[in-house]
Amino acid sequence: MTTAEILKKVRRIEIKTKGLSNHIFAGEYHSTFKGRGMSFSEVREYIPGDDVKFIDWNVTARFSHPFVKVFEEERELIVMLLVDISSSSLFGTQKQLKRDLITELGAVLSFSATTNNDKVGVIFFSDKVEQYIPPKKGKSHILRIIRELIALEPKHSGNTDVGVALEFLNNVLKKKTIAFLLSDFVSKPFDNALQLAARKHDLVGIHVFDKYDKEMPAAGLVQVADSESGKMFWLDTDDKAIRNRYTAFFEEKNKYCIQSFRKSGASLLHIRTDDDYVKILQGYFKGR
Repeated sequence: MTTAEILKKVRRIEIKTKGLSNHIFAGEYHSTFKGRGMSFSEVREYIPGDDVKFIDWNVTARFSHPFVKVFEEERELIVMLLVDISSSSLFGTQKQLKRDLITELGAVLSFSATTNNDKVGVIFFSDKVEQYIPPKKGKSHILRIIRELIALEPKHSGNTDVGVALEFLNNVLKKKTIAFLLSDFVSKPFDNALQLAARKHDLVGIHVFDKYDKEMPAAGLVQVADSESGKMFWLDTDDKAIRNRYTAFFEEKNKYCIQSFRKSGASLLHIRTDDDYVKILQGYFKGR
């Protein structure tokens, strides 16, 4: 993809996802993810019914009648996107590739965060951490994130190791963070890293998958490539036993993913490439 094509795609995604963030998600995002705590804002005169523990005794003594301290929520948060860019994300048979859906989701979440004055960072990973973008604010920073979401390719094997990304998150960010983990979760086991990350951070997994990740169509003898290893081989897709094993592999990975997130206490969403992700995200934000 040329630089001009990348910039054109960045602009198209910006227009679509920024509009969604401003008009749909900003309020839900704000109410879902609270700030770190309360900070002192000002003092005002006491009103009957105010909690007496908030009386500012120094100001009260100075003016000879009661004043109370007013606090406000500390809104600024850090949002981290953990983005799977392994080779298996370059698959999709419905509306778009898994990578395209991950890009849109990442852009929507980034704009929602920046609308609420939060910092956004990204950890791109395959079976290694491919790139780390530290959390920052600002439109130019968000556009850089979108550009990398579109164009960054794995320099390593192209396999997936979710645990590597979670371990990096735990090591690089000491304060509590809102972390969105976007992957198809065709990964090595990651239970331990997930449990540590979920204890430390507010973690939300987003399982992105395609219809044909689960169901192999009967299309005769076809040459296929393993999306992770790149190896080519012939497959008889009319063989029901092969199709059943294919589905069983997906179900096994999906079951492991669901159980791991449930055990850790982290949230998990499932979004297919032909789903309306707007409804799914809205439902999560409102129901949380």
